Amino acid sequence: MVCMGNICRSPSAEGVLRARLAAAPDLTIEVDSAGTHAYHLGDPPDPRAIEHAGRRGVAIGALRARQVAAEDFNRFDLLLAMDRDNLTRLQTCCPADQAHKLKLLLDYAPRASVREVPDPYYSGAAGGGAGGGRGGRAGVGVFDGVRGRGLARPHPRRG
Repeated sequence: MVCMGNICRSPSAEGVLRARLAAAPDLTIEVDSAGTHAYHLGDPPDPRAIEHAGRRGVAIGALRARQVAAEDFNRFDLLLAMDRDNLTRLQTCCPADQAHKLKLLLDYAPRASVREVPDPYYSGAAGGGAGGGRGGRAGVGVFDGVRGRGLARPHPRRG
């Protein structure tokens, strides 16, 4: 899950997908989130995102912001951007042989009327973007789309 600063949309989407996976312990899927920018490295999610996710029973307060790293393109089977701007940023630094892994998160929400999760950071509702609504439905779609693929267990750092 990738957004700009890794404090609103992507940790919220990560939390939604982790919560969904908790109900399916037989699946081994690694979930993580990162930002395309280094604005908030090491910071917890925005308090509004934590609150919004918590109202839906999703705990994201222990997550810490990180920037997308070169090894992420090899490590993960999918890198899901919240919007086209972040998808473009991923495409510019992704090795050509890994480009097939880059997609928009809302590609997994086929009934969504839009293709991007809007950035809520400056709107006063920093958690509303991916903790529920469009991003939450997409998280369910991601879960359904990769079910049974046998990916790695969640990284202990992100617990």
